[in-house]
Amino acid sequence: MSKSFDDLLSKVSAVNTKKVSVACAQDSAVLEAVDVAKKKGIADAILVGDKAKMESIAKEMNIDLSQFEIIDEPDMIAAAHKAVELVHNGKADMYMKGIIDTKNFLKSVLDKEVGLRTDKTLSHVCVFEIKGHEGLLFLSDVAFIPYPTLDDKVAIINNTVEIAQACGIAEPKVAPVAAVEVVNPKMPATVEADELTKMCAEGKISGCIVDGPLSLDLAIDREAAKHKGAEGRKIVGDADVILFPDIHAGNLVYKTLTHLCDCKNGNIMTGTKAPVILTSRSDSTEVKVNSLALAAIVAEHFQNA
Repeated sequence: MSKSFDDLLSKVSAVNTKKVSVACAQDSAVLEAVDVAKKKGIADAILVGDKAKMESIAKEMNIDLSQFEIIDEPDMIAAAHKAVELVHNGKADMYMKGIIDTKNFLKSVLDKEVGLRTDKTLSHVCVFEIKGHEGLLFLSDVAFIPYPTLDDKVAIINNTVEIAQACGIAEPKVAPVAAVEVVNPKMPATVEADELTKMCAEGKISGCIVDGPLSLDLAIDREAAKHKGAEGRKIVGDADVILFPDIHAGNLVYKTLTHLCDCKNGNIMTGTKAPVILTSRSDSTEVKVNSLALAAIVAEHFQNA
């Protein structure tokens, strides 16, 4: 079981090197990330985009572009189309966003002819290694589904559990969190958390343990569970997956962790035919490299499924 990003990197080194297709790769942060990923043996890359701009950026950063295959396509929409098609056709194992805006990147993911759409709901998973917390923590959804319905939450659980299992957690513990740990009819998040727990008990959600509603402290802090007399719960401060009631709660926790805590993280889009790396331009090189490592592990998991 992977308990850190170093563990994930060790898992990556034990599998065949994966190939990432990058849409609109003429971006300094992206080129630095794929260069580091190449050197660490995480992934090779096919760079699709404006070759002249890539060369200019690479020269300034002393990055050797000859180590990568480059497809010259200055038009961003066309570049995304070509880049996602490489993954669709099996010529690359995962798909990464470059300098293209998120809206058009997602359009390429969802393209009916060459994209990576499936019948699954798309969601986003953030994986955190936090100093002082044992094991990796999987957060969803913090970036994609604003107000998930009960069905959406089932899909988010299924998507996130698959990522956690790829990282070696055989039966992830999923905590649908709310402001309180008891069902309150006036608080819909607690009602839906209780319903998700019942669905898991009935076998409608499988491969994991679901226990909710839980307050966040009960989900991640054993001492809090002890002090609140919640030691009889299925999850007692040892949750692997935190399921948020909406995007506001998820995004606030994500940004609190990244800006105030000593942590590492990587992000991945799920519900697609192949791993999709959707990071922000403000994300550090380390986050992008961690996301590539996570995607490589998931790609291996998909190929062996």
